[in-house]
This record gives sequence, C-alpha cells and structure tokens, in this order.
Amino acid sequence: MFDDFFIRALIAGLGIALVTGPLGCFVVWRRLSYFGDTLAHSALLGVTLAYSFELNIALSVFIISSLIALILIQLQKKTNLPGDALLGLLAHSSLAVGLVVIGFLTFIRFDIMGLLFGDILAVTTDDLLIIWTGGAVILLVLKLIWKPLFASTVNYELAEAEGLNPDRAKAIFTILMAAVIAISIKMVGLLLITGMLIIPAAMARNISDSPQKMVFFSIIGGLLSVLLGLFSSLEFNTSSGPSIIMAALLLFILSLLNIKQSIKLKN
Repeated sequence: MFDDFFIRALIAGLGIALVTGPLGCFVVWRRLSYFGDTLAHSALLGVTLAYSFELNIALSVFIISSLIALILIQLQKKTNLPGDALLGLLAHSSLAVGLVVIGFLTFIRFDIMGLLFGDILAVTTDDLLIIWTGGAVILLVLKLIWKPLFASTVNYELAEAEGLNPDRAKAIFTILMAAVIAISIKMVGLLLITGMLIIPAAMARNISDSPQKMVFFSIIGGLLSVLLGLFSSLEFNTSSGPSIIMAALLLFILSLLNIKQSIKLKN
C-alpha cells in the first residue's frame, strides 16, 4: 500500500510530535521561541563536527546544543546584556562557525537543503530507535521536573520560596530542548524544528482553557500536522518538512476561528 520509507517517515514524525507538543507549551509559556531558534542554529555546528570526526549526528548536535544552552545560562549570570541580545549573539555566532567549518570540509559533500529543511523520508530504522527511545527519555524527565518548571513559569519567586529549585528545573529544560532538536534535526531540519515546537502549541493555546488541555491539544495538533503534511507531500510531490509546517500553520489558522467564535459568544 505504502512504501517502507513512507511508513518510517510516519512513525518518525509521530514520535517527534509526541515530544514537541509538551515541550512547545513551555516554549510558549516561557516566551522562549528565540531560544529554540538559537539551539537550532547551533545544530549546524554539531552536524559539521559529526561529519568531521565521524560521530553520530544526533549525539553531536545534542552535545553542541547543550553547550550553547549552558553558555547562555552562564552569560546571563555574568553580563548585563538582555536575554534577546545574548540569544542573537549565540545564534548567529554558532551558525557562522558552522558555515566556516563547512567551507573547510571540501572533501565532504553536504546536503545543505537537507540540513536546513530536513528529509524525513530518508529516516532509517536506527533513526526511529533514536527518536522513540530519546523521546521517551525526554518525556520522562519532563514529567519529573514538571512541578518546579511549571511553578517557576507562573511565579519564579514563589517557586523558589517553596524550595522547588527553579534554576535546576530551568537548566534541565534547556538540556531537554537540546535533546529534542538533536533527535529531530534529520527529519525537519534546523530551520523548521522551532516551528514544530511553537505552532502546534500556539494553536492549542487558542482553543484551551487550562494547561492540561493545552498540552493535550498541542500533541494532537502535532500529530495531525505530521499526518496532513506527509500525505499532502505524497499527493502533491512537495518537500515533506515544509509540508508538515504548512499543515501546522493551517491548523493554527483554523484555531483562530475558535477565538472569534468565543468573542461573539461573550458579546
């Protein structure tokens, strides 16, 4: 009925959607969209280093993205620069370093379009193992830090007063962000992974009246985006990664109708 590569793509996409949904909610709640972009840009450096030293791409991206996240935390403590300035500095610096390294690796042929936009149709069985195993670990850790992370999102001072150690939860969350980018980079690319984190969560916020519902609907939105995107890609012969993001955008636009309907009912 469907080729093996398409079935693998579906399984990979659904696995990513299950993880990016809950993480994306915190990205929206904590206003960390630019932070996600920063880690995604740093992923290019991780990929180039993986090719240079023949490392696993997911592992290399995770290490580099984690280092960038930890550097950001240290810079926030040691400088008076605003957060957006630090994010811009790290995002563009890591991207530039990655491009410079690519320039030196003339003996390696890079698929730049694949790096930027991903190629979910090229996933292998080993990639599926990384996605689902890594995703399960990410969700488990997120569940363990949910209380302090959510409490500090609502009120940092109160969470600290209750001894929930919000700084530790924040640091672990940044590592989880690096991990989800590492397992997703091959599927949707470094330019689109932030879209998978933000758009389904933004859609869910438009139709939810509680945090639990927002997490649930963000997961459903991600799953539908993958299904609609991949099947439309198959039907219209379009790029799979951008098609998934386009499907997520369509769902977001539809969610706006719910807001308009709610406003009418209130009036």
